Amino acid sequence: MQTAYFNGEFLARDDVRVSPDDRGFLFSDGVYEVLRAYGGRLFEVERHMDRLARSLAAMRIRGVSASDLAPMFEELLHRNGLSAADALVYLQVTRGAAPRTHRYPDPPVPPTVYAYAWAFSPDHAAEDGGRAITVPDQRWARCDIKTVALIPNCMANQEARDAAATEAIFVRDGVALEGTHTNLFAVFRGVVRTSPLTNYILPGVTRAVVLELCGEAGFEVAEEPIFVDELYRADEVFIVGTTAEVTPIIDLDGRAIGSGRPGEIALRLARMLTARARGA
Repeated sequence: MQTAYFNGEFLARDDVRVSPDDRGFLFSDGVYEVLRAYGGRLFEVERHMDRLARSLAAMRIRGVSASDLAPMFEELLHRNGLSAADALVYLQVTRGAAPRTHRYPDPPVPPTVYAYAWAFSPDHAAEDGGRAITVPDQRWARCDIKTVALIPNCMANQEARDAAATEAIFVRDGVALEGTHTNLFAVFRGVVRTSPLTNYILPGVTRAVVLELCGEAGFEVAEEPIFVDELYRADEVFIVGTTAEVTPIIDLDGRAIGSGRPGEIALRLARMLTARARGA
């Protein structure tokens, strides 16, 4: 039976019980992280925990330290027989259980901390590429906080699935921002571009790694807005994320991107990311 971590204990996942008064259940009042393990080796744990700490601070969720949670992930992999496997770890922290009011509980209640792990392998390869659609950005204005309130992302991702696409790209005021669970990159005349970090962009861990890899490869990078009209004319488009890794987009809204095949820059970055993740 799968083992989970719940409020300081390791127990059978089927035995986890969350209060109906939990604010994560009532208000989506919580934050989360998803970490990747390659051969049992967790990837960029410190960056994930730094982002979790920022999310907790922004939401004013107290009573838990991101740094104190980090050692739990290795134990969770071990207890689930994943110490040498490719896997994902999901962590969620909500404000906790309290009588239902819109204001935060005062005094604060203990947060609810839940994590579990499972074997994972991508269902695609970078060499295959993927399709994407664009959708209006109907999310709230604090996309930089990794909250569990993801219904606009779910709705947009379902639109992508209905269109037989890999991802949906959010567009606000003519600017292509990011995907439902990925960050967006495009290549124009050899320059790799991605939107700058704002309150409408999640500071993706894989995004940060890919920017470092661009530097190692000698690719020129520009963090500046990408307008959707020019995105169709890009030489390459690709999305990056914990589960997407580096996925070239070869078709956007039914229009071929570049040659209609995965581009060389995206493919090189995909290989470099895999090499870093696996310690090659």
